[in-house]
Amino acid sequence: MDITVHPSSLKGEVDAPPSKSLTQRAIAAGLLARGTTVIHNPSFCNDSMAAMNMAGALGAFITSEHGSITVQSGIRPVSQVTLHCGESGLALRMFAPIAALLSDNATLSGEGSLLRRPVNMIVAALSQLGVEAKTRGGFLPVTLTGRLRGDLAVIDGSTGSQLLTGLLMALPLAGEESKIQVNGLRSRPYISLTLKLLEDFGITVDNRNFSHFSIPGNQSYRAREYNIEGDWSGAAFLLVAGALAGEVSVRNLSGSSLQADRAIMQALRDAGCLLTEAVEGVKSEKSDLHAFNIDATDSPDLFPPLAALASRCRGTSRIRGVSRLQYKESDRAGAIADVMGMTGIKVNFEGDEMLITGGDIQGAVVSSHNDHRIAMMAAVMATAASGPVIITGAEAVDKSFPEFFRALERAGAALG
Repeated sequence: MDITVHPSSLKGEVDAPPSKSLTQRAIAAGLLARGTTVIHNPSFCNDSMAAMNMAGALGAFITSEHGSITVQSGIRPVSQVTLHCGESGLALRMFAPIAALLSDNATLSGEGSLLRRPVNMIVAALSQLGVEAKTRGGFLPVTLTGRLRGDLAVIDGSTGSQLLTGLLMALPLAGEESKIQVNGLRSRPYISLTLKLLEDFGITVDNRNFSHFSIPGNQSYRAREYNIEGDWSGAAFLLVAGALAGEVSVRNLSGSSLQADRAIMQALRDAGCLLTEAVEGVKSEKSDLHAFNIDATDSPDLFPPLAALASRCRGTSRIRGVSRLQYKESDRAGAIADVMGMTGIKVNFEGDEMLITGGDIQGAVVSSHNDHRIAMMAAVMATAASGPVIITGAEAVDKSFPEFFRALERAGAALG
């Protein structure tokens, strides 16, 4: 699907999308709880749908209606199961330990870019916890044989936190106490998000400086009603659009959120954006923007909206953490540079930093690279361009924010 975004003068109010990260975690918690969990204001993006299907395959009865998801579960072990993760890296890494907990023999598969992401970290972790894992040359599918048991596991956290989230969610139901040692953990805020959700569902984990975790076994998840907060990663694009092309108010954002991508607020402030925070959300307004520096190592999903912001800033902005972009839906660093180059914006790399020199954004035909965040970045840049920007493969936004283009239009963007 191709979408054309025209230069626009924005002025409007929109709702932040529900957090897909919290939705997927809550679905997993509902699966692991005995009873009925009702998830209010969930995300129904492709990644969340994959999590729903996986939880259903593992024994939960799931229904959705009126803006909620109901998960009924009795934690019924299954002898053999095949789980399809779609393109969701979180679903893959979070549900792998859960599948090993609930099944004697589980196979996890995926599609698209997920087939190009290495899964050796799953093998390395689960092999220390009583599970035999086999892959196809280090990639999907991965087959798990044997049940997860409590024990000591030493894992590498330098490539991200998603597998650690899965271990923290599964091991409380193991028969023995578990200890996890994590070396070089990245994306700590996502683990804070996981630990808060576990606490909300009645689970205890001892966290020592995000490097050592002690997890008592034989715990029980408490089924409950759970509300999903607004997603800062999706809202970041809308706030940047306001900073570039007018005025946008984004509702349903928590100022006390533990989400890593709330860091977009500091970047906007550093760039000179006019921001107004209120109980109901945040308003960003166009102003004279200047270059900024930010370390996005712990919030790599912010790279595309940060790049869009930098494209209209006076001077050269520096964004650290490029190494975190290698195994995303695309080669995200290369995809950002490609879209920027097509629209006349200069991008350079120095070590782990991306340098973007702001300027006049030109109209162009650009590819989403089948990456939801690249499609949204291009659309936001287009609102401040000198001519229309045609985005090919724009349906990629369905992965995380299916309503994105409608939200941008409600904010005043001209789409064709």
